[in-house]
Amino acid sequence: MLTTDFVPGAPNWIDLGSPDVVAAADFYGRVLGWTHVPLGPEAGGYGFFGHEGRTVAAVGPLSEPGAASAWTIYFASPDADSVCRSVVSAGGKVRLEPFDVFTSGRMAQLTDPAGAEFAVWQAGDLRGVDAVTSVGSLAWVELHSPDDASFYATVFSWEIVTIPGAPGSFFRPAGSGEMAGAVVPDSSAYWLPYFEVADPDAAAAIADVVVEPCSLEGIGRIAVLADPFGARFGVMSSVSP
Repeated sequence: MLTTDFVPGAPNWIDLGSPDVVAAADFYGRVLGWTHVPLGPEAGGYGFFGHEGRTVAAVGPLSEPGAASAWTIYFASPDADSVCRSVVSAGGKVRLEPFDVFTSGRMAQLTDPAGAEFAVWQAGDLRGVDAVTSVGSLAWVELHSPDDASFYATVFSWEIVTIPGAPGSFFRPAGSGEMAGAVVPDSSAYWLPYFEVADPDAAAAIADVVVEPCSLEGIGRIAVLADPFGARFGVMSSVSP
């Protein structure tokens, strides 16, 4: 379960890189009920997604040559530069060196040894998103990869947990009593965010469907979708704890 405690190694920010920010904002407004708040010319086209007055994600134009539209999950750290050194030592790559985002914080863009892209956020004025697990916000994250999560255990000090009968494994940041996400065996390597919705079937009816809506015992109803530019994301209606 995600929280806004944002202990080191926990997901604390998420943004979308898109070739058409306006069209993407319109799509997610219809599917997830989000509003788009541009941050002005000085932010280079970057802006926030809001839901019921709270910032739940962000969106900006693609900035890397040849990049495809995708969601990027950021993980909290008190020292983004130290994370980058750990990533390189563990066999990953630094795609974008650490830099300050005004006074909001410090970030870097990274790639794990299997090719899954992610980022790190060192909080300044901005700790992270305002909400998680409520309708319209980030609810769960999954690492799809042919590798296990030992790289992330090294970089972020995650605890990797296996549950008898469950495929893959789960992770929780050190100092957190809650699972933050899952590690799913896959031939491709990528991070997949899930957003909480009231009705996954209704969301799937107005998006490209990657995985049809289905119900999972003890979890809820989920679906995996893609936006008009190919960025994949999940939706879920969680069962009550």
